[in-house]
Amino acid sequence: MLWLLKQQSNDPKSECQHEPVGTRGAPASSKSISDITVHRKWLFRLIALVIVPLLALGGLEAALRLAGYGYRTSFFEKIRIGRQGFLANNENFGLRFFPPRLVRWSVPIMLAERKPPGSYRIFILGESAAEGDPQPVFGPVRYLEILLRERFPGEKFEIVNLGVTAINSHVIVPIARECARYQGDLWIIYMGNNEMVGPFGAASVFGAQAPPLGFVRLSLAIQQTRVGQLMMAVTRKLNRKTSNTSWGNMEMFLGNQIGPDDPRKEVVYQNFQRNLKDIVRAGLDSGAKIILNTVAVNLKDCPPFASLSATNLPAADHATYNQLCADGFLAEKQGNFEEAAKCFEQAAKSNPKVSDLQFHLAECLLHLTNFAAARERFQLACDYDALPFRADSRINDLIRQTGRQWAGPGLIFFDAVSALGSSNPAGICGQESFYEHVHFNFGGNYRLARAWAERVERLLPAAVRGGAVGGWASQETCERRLGLTDMDRASVFQTVIQRLNAPPLSIQSNNARRLEALHEEERDLRQRVTNTIAAVNAREIYLEAIKRAPDDYYLHAGFGNFLELVGDFKQATAQWRQVIELLPHNTIGYFQVGRLLGLQGQLAEAESALFHAVALSPNFAEACFELGNIHFAGGKFELALQDYERAWKLAPQDAVYCVRVGDALSKLNRRVGAIQRYRQALQLDPNCLEAHLALGRELFVNHEFAEAEREYKEVIRLQPANSLDRLNLGVVLAKQGQFDGALRQFEEALRLDPSNKMARVNLDQIQALKQQSNNPNPGR
Repeated sequence: MLWLLKQQSNDPKSECQHEPVGTRGAPASSKSISDITVHRKWLFRLIALVIVPLLALGGLEAALRLAGYGYRTSFFEKIRIGRQGFLANNENFGLRFFPPRLVRWSVPIMLAERKPPGSYRIFILGESAAEGDPQPVFGPVRYLEILLRERFPGEKFEIVNLGVTAINSHVIVPIARECARYQGDLWIIYMGNNEMVGPFGAASVFGAQAPPLGFVRLSLAIQQTRVGQLMMAVTRKLNRKTSNTSWGNMEMFLGNQIGPDDPRKEVVYQNFQRNLKDIVRAGLDSGAKIILNTVAVNLKDCPPFASLSATNLPAADHATYNQLCADGFLAEKQGNFEEAAKCFEQAAKSNPKVSDLQFHLAECLLHLTNFAAARERFQLACDYDALPFRADSRINDLIRQTGRQWAGPGLIFFDAVSALGSSNPAGICGQESFYEHVHFNFGGNYRLARAWAERVERLLPAAVRGGAVGGWASQETCERRLGLTDMDRASVFQTVIQRLNAPPLSIQSNNARRLEALHEEERDLRQRVTNTIAAVNAREIYLEAIKRAPDDYYLHAGFGNFLELVGDFKQATAQWRQVIELLPHNTIGYFQVGRLLGLQGQLAEAESALFHAVALSPNFAEACFELGNIHFAGGKFELALQDYERAWKLAPQDAVYCVRVGDALSKLNRRVGAIQRYRQALQLDPNCLEAHLALGRELFVNHEFAEAEREYKEVIRLQPANSLDRLNLGVVLAKQGQFDGALRQFEEALRLDPSNKMARVNLDQIQALKQQSNNPNPGR
């Protein structure tokens, strides 16, 4: 038998009959043994380099999930109420794109997971302009909702506002892919302002700047795992600059200026084009129809935020350029726009990509009624802006290209730039539509929504179109249905004024003029809303709007805010409870109910509501802070300290949160720590009134009167008309024997508040002390 096997192994014809290597009694050839050895080595290497790490990662992933680490990355969060499934917004969605302290959220969302029969579902995809900033309740989506409801009263429209501040196309792609699963009939896409400054943009403050699209998508895919989220958390922890940053509005970007020819911009354009196509494809493949918009921005009344000049000009050319600019500015100031335009045009020939120069030239051409040339120069000023917060011409060109490429019965292209520009005699978008650079005023929101509504009507089924009633509702009618009162208008103007007072808006050349106009409008509104009739009218507007749309949680929230303003806390609480009924998974209702109950002294109920708010949104700093206030008011200082510290950790730049940490420490007799926190608060905000007051009080208790004096003087500088502050400073001065200074403060306190008994008592005591010191021996 052995011989037979040997004979067969020596016969080339019988090689195919070999038994497997390793079979007992079948010795393998040296070549076979060598091959086996090599194969085993490669197998061991494969196991060591690939399989073992994959198993380890899988084990770590499983362990992290079991431990509850990480977050869901979907935009929508599925919840159940009774037997019905709903979709709400997942507040952790943005963590893949923003550091935790910079995450932005969408407006509250609550819609049935399965579209109700007979309803028409519309998804609005975009950024803050689409969302309706500065007040989404009066944004274009809300006007669209009213327009469709009034025109088609027998139809049920579900309009879902998916706009979010600071996001861009990288963030919208996964939102769109999720929307594709939820029976949308129509998508409206209005995006492009944040491509350069949003996540992965060329001027972003949120992480990597302008990486290739493959890197972006790989990074986002990895972060869908808990291991990837852990890796990102560690990376951000090591990068202290990113991890410690809190939201600072547009001012955050001041150090990220970018030149017109920066190669990173080209990467951004390529990424945007690919993202936009993927978004459109997702919508059309889902069966939805699409309205694709160009993005209108304020060209005429928004100077560039930053301007960079070429640095490679020869010395002689540079001198000539500077002289031409100086001559142009002088001629412009004198009203000689023709001469100014000539100077600026000559200067632009040698240094054409200076955005500020192009803007001044555009303004001169506008004064000369050369509208076509002015429009071109305004656009160049936007395109060359070194802080690119606005969609430029290249972004809009890519949108137009995509619109042409996908044109068909399923996609309508809408040129919002041209349509909104027609509202201005010069055909250039400006302050008639915008508050500042991209955010629409009330008129701009209505006009955009009206244009959308007209196009939505074309895409509706014929049976629905046949049910149209009358014409489109006017702006006035829409605003009454939205519950828009003069108080709301004044509040919006106040928000815009605050923005215009902060960089980079505050350093724009026309900022003083814009502020003056807004202040005047706001003052007029404030005067109108102070009388009783205005309050009665506002109440009637809200009640009428709620009667028409009882399930509109925005209306209940707005009415709750109004009732709080007029001091009706009980009814305000009732309105916010109604918001909770309509939005049981949203934090804001519980937060407002808790805060209002606290104002009414119902601490136990307030604590319960705020606990619920914090449980729903652990990163909601204001909710943690308000819970701290409730615990502080109830004498639970240790719990209050924990709440305040948590709020301060979430918003480390907030000086008031830091002050309240100090207050809790003070109540726990940890005075050294309290003083330290008050000083930290003043480092964050040297003009923080609460910090100066608290520090002055703590130093006084510690008998550090000279330092306490300095703090109370700062308080009076910040708040000169408060009699109590004068009283405090007077006491501190008296403690140091500065009786004349103390007398002046007590006298001023009495002038400000003649009923201040303590000031009168202290004044009499100091006068007696002075008299006694001047006459030490009255009996002689």
